Amino acid sequence: MRTRTLLVLSGLVLGAAACAGVETGAPPSTPPMVPVAPPAPIENYDWLSYIEGDQASLAFGLDESDDVWLALECRRGTGRLAMVAPAALDEPPFIRLEAGGEAVAYAAESEPSELHEGVFLVANASAADPVFRRFREAEWMTIEHADGRHAMVPHPGSAARIERFFAFCG
Repeated sequence: MRTRTLLVLSGLVLGAAACAGVETGAPPSTPPMVPVAPPAPIENYDWLSYIEGDQASLAFGLDESDDVWLALECRRGTGRLAMVAPAALDEPPFIRLEAGGEAVAYAAESEPSELHEGVFLVANASAADPVFRRFREAEWMTIEHADGRHAMVPHPGSAARIERFFAFCG
């Protein structure tokens, strides 16, 4: 009886395995991406932009202060970005950004800071990098430091600055 039970179970397992390898009908579809709602903007912090001649900058911070979390700069039509972010002295030399599911860690150089007890991380990137394409779509991104991730969200009415900056950069 035991041998017969093992044969029947083996047949069921083998039959199930054989059926599992056969495709019938349309392949399963990938579930649609569910957009992630942005966190609330931070009081007094926003995306600020400046365009003068052939130079432009986009920075997230406190207006008219040195309190900036991330600054992006470019020359008109080059498609190249220079990035600057403050960091702690012992923080690894990377600028870590995430937008709309795209995450990247840009290798950076550390430069001494006279504005805070730390350093400035400086890196270069392409305006066409996936993280920046997703940033343009989502209109917000995060920056990661040793103490965690921080959302950089525009206030109502200021999100247009993001697209204007990237259109200028090319």
